[in-house]
Formats: sequence, C-alpha cells, structure tokens
Amino acid sequence: MTMTVDTPSVATSENTLAATPYRWRWPALFVILTGSVMELLDMTVTSIAGPVMRASLGGGTAMIQWLGVAYTLAMVSGLLTGGRLGDIFGRKRMFLIGAIGFVVGSLFCAIAVSPEMIITARVVQGLFGAAMIPQGLGMMKEMFSGKELQSAFGMFGPVMGLAAIGGPILAGWLVDADLFGTGWRMIFLINLPIGALAVLAALKFLPASRPGGSLTLDIPGALLATTGALLIVFPLVQGREYGWPLWTFAMMAAAIGVFGIFAWFEKRKSLRGGDPLVEPSLFRKRSFLAGMATGTIYFAAFSGFGLVFTLYLQLGLGFSPLKAGLTGVPMSLGMIVGMGLVQVVRKHGRKVLHTGALIMTAGVVALVLLLGPETGPWLIAPALLVVGIGSGLIMGPYFEIALSGVEPSEAGSASGALTSLQQVGGALGMALLGTVFFDAGTADPTDAAQRTFWVVAVMVLLTFAVGFLLPKRIRDVESAG
Repeated sequence: MTMTVDTPSVATSENTLAATPYRWRWPALFVILTGSVMELLDMTVTSIAGPVMRASLGGGTAMIQWLGVAYTLAMVSGLLTGGRLGDIFGRKRMFLIGAIGFVVGSLFCAIAVSPEMIITARVVQGLFGAAMIPQGLGMMKEMFSGKELQSAFGMFGPVMGLAAIGGPILAGWLVDADLFGTGWRMIFLINLPIGALAVLAALKFLPASRPGGSLTLDIPGALLATTGALLIVFPLVQGREYGWPLWTFAMMAAAIGVFGIFAWFEKRKSLRGGDPLVEPSLFRKRSFLAGMATGTIYFAAFSGFGLVFTLYLQLGLGFSPLKAGLTGVPMSLGMIVGMGLVQVVRKHGRKVLHTGALIMTAGVVALVLLLGPETGPWLIAPALLVVGIGSGLIMGPYFEIALSGVEPSEAGSASGALTSLQQVGGALGMALLGTVFFDAGTADPTDAAQRTFWVVAVMVLLTFAVGFLLPKRIRDVESAG
C-alpha cells in the first residue's frame, strides 16, 4: 500500500484564483480515488496470484518476488520525478499520461508469455502509476479548501481500506473463477475497462493547471537513487538462485558508494541553485534521519510479511488463491481499526508508534506459535487481527512524526522522500524476507514460514528501538531538529 503524504505545490492552478469553487471538484475526486485504487490493487494482486503465475509462465522462485519488487522499484524511481513532472507540464496532463500508460502496462501483463515479459510489464505499470498518483493530491489542494479539503482527504482512508481488504479477495476470486479461460490474466485485464472509464472521466472532470516553466528535472539524481536501490535489491532476490557468489556482496557494498555520490550530487546541485530531488539540509536533521531508518525497517517488515504469508498459505497449506485472500482479511480490518485509534490517541505522538510496534510483535509471535500443517483460517484470525492493529498504530502517525522537525520550506522534499522510502523499504522487505523463506527450504513450509516470521518480529522490535530517536510529540519542531 502506498501512503502518499501531502506535498506543497509549486504550480498554480487557474481554478485556485477563481472566486467560486471548482464546479466538478467531487466528480474529480472520484477520478483521483479510482486511480489510487487501481494502483493499490495492482500492488497486492501478485502476492495472491504469484504461485499460479509462476506455474503458468515458468521461472524460479525469485520470479514470484520480482513480480512485486519490479513494480515497487519502478514506482520508487517514478515517484522521485512524477510529482515534479506534474508541476512542470501540468497535473491533468500527467495524470492522463500515467493512467493511459498504466492501462497499457496492464494489457502487456495480461498477454505475457514468459517471466521476462511479465516482469518488464510490471515495470511499465510501476513507472506510469508513479506518474499518475502524485498528481491527485496537488489537484485536491487546487479544488478544495477548508473543511471540504479535510473531508476530501478523509475519504482516502476508508476507500483505501476497502481496497486493501477487497484487493486480495478479488484477485483470488478472479484466479479461481477462470473467467473466459483467462485464469490469472483477468487480474490485469480488469484494469482495461476501469482505466478507460477513469481516462474518459479525467478528460471531463479534472481541472487544468498552469505548468510551472521555471522548474527542472533532476534526472541524474533520480538515476543515482534508483541505481543504489537496484544494487541492493537485485542480489538479495537473485543471490540464492546463483549460490551467493562474490559479486552479489560486491553489488550491495557498491550501493553504499552510489548513495554517497547521490548525497554529494544533491548538495552540489542545491548550492548551484538547482532543484534537487531531496533537500540536502534534511540529512542534517536527526528527526528526519530517524524517520528514514524507522520507516525503512517497518515497511520492509510489513511488505515482506505480507508476501511470505500469502506464499505460505498457498505453497504450504495448499489454500486456493481465493481462500488465501479471505484468510488475510482480519489483518486488513485490524489496520483500519488501528488507524482509527490513532485519531483518538494522536496527541501521544511517539508512544502510539511504540505501542503499535509491541502489539504487532505480539501478533507475529502468536502467529508463529499457531502455524502448523493443519492450521485453518479461523485459528490464526485473532493473531492476524492483532498484527493489523499494531501495523495501523505504527503507520497512522509515522509520517507526521517523521516530518515534525522539518521546516515548511523543506516539507515538499521531505514528504516526497519519505513516500519513496516507503516503496524502497517494501522492495527490500519482499526481497529479503522472500529470500529467507525460500532459503529455509520448501520441504517443510511451516518451518520456513516460522523462521521468516521470527525475523519479522525482530525487525518490528528494531522499529521500536530506532523509534526512540523520533520526536516525542507530533510537530515538536524544536526538540526534533
């Protein structure tokens, strides 16, 4: 799930200057939500359909990991520039380009005949999804104000929550139903009519914005950041199948140097008056650095847990895709409950995140103890509910706490960096924990899952520990810097 945080806009909308609110603002909001739901659904569907897709297309176990990792990494590299492209060329235009490209990528996924083709198509989906998603929040700020803006943002939580619950169920049903003999391909074909309607509605209802011609793209910075992420993720995913040769460790070590060059380049670009992807001043703030570390560990644990859990249900317990999707519903419901609780206890700041980490750890440990060859959905439902509540309590206040020590002039760069970091953490988690699961061997899937979930528990406890470096209170700017 992509939690996109609000970033200040540089482009100016002609509608902002109007004396009356934009006429089609509510239908436009529906279009924006439709795009977000499409992106969220396609982030989760391959976790459910992965084993079936591998059986159909061939490839090793790493292919299942790459189905999610390729999409996520492409989303990362696209998010780094997607928002800026909207500022330069206009948000409506970029939303349309992103939506059309996403539909085309979905079509290529549906007709894929090899692992290489499906993974390439997932990259296309991720890149165009990243061009589409950042435009929505900017347009919402142009169309709404005051209480209406709060109401518009408030609709994201329930809609995304329903999508998170319904996505795996829909994917499982479509695979099992085998509509028109399409099998797993229907999870991508369904995007074609939905995407076409979204494009037509966008042409009619989205507001046109005035491009900001003075802005420039930091293409070298985006390439450096993406290269650094690939140097870590690729050997983690493929290393096991190649027997962990020396070059896999050399690539991961090289990533440190690439990220160092990225930091130097961004600082140099800023000193020369350019537009860096990330403001260098952020790396001098303890609160932001702590937020990056906390987020990377948590999102890696959360995403990796989701992948391995669905793999275990199908490969270990023999669940159908639909049954696997339904089994995960308690965790999604728990996340909605946890995020709802955050609104009540928000004033406690860092303590909420810490409480969530302990609750999530308890749920993961309980799940480990309940797993077995005869495990059924109802037996593990309470543990999954606890995992979800803990996750919601972590995710709910995370962005606000991590941004507490950031100056207003740095907010756009910081929020964009944290959103991208969420995707990087997710890719790392799927690569790392997927590798732990398959390394443990498939002869005893329960033992492999238990070992992997113990690693998840340790990662969540590490989130708890690193969380002490975060500001105690939300917007506690003085102590956070």
